[in-house]
Amino acid sequence: MDKSKRLFFKSKRSFRRRLPPIGSGDRIDYRNMSLISRFISEQGKILSRRVNRLTLKQQRLITIAIKQARILSSLPFLNNEKQFERSESTSRITGLRTKNK
Repeated sequence: MDKSKRLFFKSKRSFRRRLPPIGSGDRIDYRNMSLISRFISEQGKILSRRVNRLTLKQQRLITIAIKQARILSSLPFLNNEKQFERSESTSRITGLRTKNK
């Protein structure tokens, strides 16, 4: 194929540049809970760099901020809300069964 003909072919992949999740004005700090909570999973785990789309330096700073927030008790180590809901509902059911007997 000629080079002149190849120039007119459109690329099969379409790339869309994604916006970075951390803006230039956002400060990565353990007190910035709205920013930190975006990088934590539902189970309370720190999301990976690929998922977050962060640079290596940003990921390190986010990890340090999350760990500091956990140590200062402003952020829980584990997020067990679902387990607490299940245990409460099962205790209510078992409590009702014992009362009926």
